[in-house]
Amino acid sequence: MGEETKKILEMLHQGKISVEEAERLLEAVSPQSSSTDEPIAPMGGKKYLRIQVEPDQGTGGDRVNVRVPMKLIRAGLKLAAFLPNDAQSQVNHALQEKGVNIDLSKLTPADLEELMANLDDLTVDVEGKQKVRIYSE
Repeated sequence: MGEETKKILEMLHQGKISVEEAERLLEAVSPQSSSTDEPIAPMGGKKYLRIQVEPDQGTGGDRVNVRVPMKLIRAGLKLAAFLPNDAQSQVNHALQEKGVNIDLSKLTPADLEELMANLDDLTVDVEGKQKVRIYSE
């Protein structure tokens, strides 16, 4: 039995976490879930999520170029399992208010794969002042 598993069971025994929370934590630290979450070619060969902001000529805005590793995004999925139920529901509610209908407790690496496969190249024009481009590479 791994050290993480012992700690989770100990927290459950002490009443610090619920059975459901313990189950989610055990799934997150189990060797089976970590081996299936890390395919040989992550995200269909995509290694980064790229976000670029290009200001329109003459606006004098800053240029932004962010490259987020897919491994970091996958780690964020695993960390969501550590959020208490009430915090997850608050985050889900806040996301829904913004028009993002996602349940963090049900988000899987397969969902992320589908998002990356369908993202292709998204460009958003922000009030004619700047263009935001989001894509994977």
